[in-house]
Amino acid sequence: MSTRTAATRLGIAVAAVATLAATASPALAADSGLGSGHPVYKGRVTAKSGLNLRDAPTRGSRIVRTEPYNKIVPIFCKTGGDNIGGNNLWYLLTDGTWAWGSAKYIANIGAAPRWC
Repeated sequence: MSTRTAATRLGIAVAAVATLAATASPALAADSGLGSGHPVYKGRVTAKSGLNLRDAPTRGSRIVRTEPYNKIVPIFCKTGGDNIGGNNLWYLLTDGTWAWGSAKYIANIGAAPRWC
């Protein structure tokens, strides 16, 4: 298994644990990074036609949903993945369903997200 595949699987596992924590305690989840003790970062979608969010940080993975241009999205963490327009970072978004979006099309608001 490649390092990138292992990192992706680890990120997904972290997301699953955080989802369980958020489900168990929604009040804590809203303020503390989904109950994990980590902050939730924010970004703004910059893709004019909207941003496809995927189930893995790869261009060929299944599209989970799409977020519109200029939407502010919560970001849990970042990892490396497929290179999109010279940027190989992908953000794991935390709003409702857990999905990956290319950092090429998400402008950070405040601090850059932590690594998964």
